[in-house]
Amino acid sequence: MSDVNAPATIADVAKKAGVSTATVSRVINQNAPVAAATAARVWAAIDALNYHPSAAARGLASRKTGVIGLLADDISTPFFVPILRGIETAARAAGYGLLINATPGVVSDGPGFRRVMGPHNTDGMLVFAASLDDEDLADLHGRGFPLVLLHRAPPPGLDIPYVTFENKSGARALVDHLIEVHSYQRIAFLRGPENHEDSYWRELGYRASLDAHDIPFDPALVATGGFSQTQARDAVRHWLNEGVVMDAIFAGDDEAATGAIIAIQEAGKRVPEDIAVVGFDDVHLSHPWMPPLTTVRAPVEEAGREAARQLIRLIQTRKPEPLIRLSTELIIRRSCGCPYEQR
Repeated sequence: MSDVNAPATIADVAKKAGVSTATVSRVINQNAPVAAATAARVWAAIDALNYHPSAAARGLASRKTGVIGLLADDISTPFFVPILRGIETAARAAGYGLLINATPGVVSDGPGFRRVMGPHNTDGMLVFAASLDDEDLADLHGRGFPLVLLHRAPPPGLDIPYVTFENKSGARALVDHLIEVHSYQRIAFLRGPENHEDSYWRELGYRASLDAHDIPFDPALVATGGFSQTQARDAVRHWLNEGVVMDAIFAGDDEAATGAIIAIQEAGKRVPEDIAVVGFDDVHLSHPWMPPLTTVRAPVEEAGREAARQLIRLIQTRKPEPLIRLSTELIIRRSCGCPYEQR
């Protein structure tokens, strides 16, 4: 009698997928063409049976792909231009290619994402923000697959290295400037996406500055901008339609700051004369109708470059840094109300 708890075999996978064991091997090893529909059935069977091809993995361990992966939920924003440049530069310098899987909206439907990217076609993977859930991270980490996280800490108990910005102190410096230089008291905040760590730490910096200056936190002055021009514009439109009084808006990133400025100008108001607007990241592309944006300069390209370097170190068995937190810098331009600009 067979042991129902025994690990699945390649034969089990082949039977469930309705293919030969040779086809399963070709799909896993990526060493011969297989029809897309057939490969999808094989990966579905692998996932359903929780098959771990240990023997194949031992063989593959010496067959490096020479490719690193990037998993992200969206790479269409201006933020990703420098971060991708940094990743690609570091990968190319080390002799690696780069495979990107962008899955807007829904990141992972169980372990099925590995049909596109994973140990079968990359030597390691960069995971951006919340683009992979804790269960999948634990699964990959537990199998010894090299991972480096960008802009999120690892789940408790997982020693996965990560790279991020000094978000809290950058946001604190920005709001301090609005209060101490311009005497603003009614400072609104546009949060980033839910469960995004950059947004969390930037809000902590915002609250810390208010608290240090004895300005009560007002929930009515906080809304979700989602790191999105459209979402931020809608949030600011709502504030203005509701008659919310504010001296300034701290947008969670430069995209949201652009949306805030559009909404203010559409309402017939001026930036910064009526409402000041500031952002974060310093990756915004200027527009002739928009005042130069006061923001926090984050080393976006350096973050991508450093994350790729740490992943390659991990792949090559050298110990990576467990945490790299890159410094940020306050950049003064006219959107906050200052008459001068700091390029």
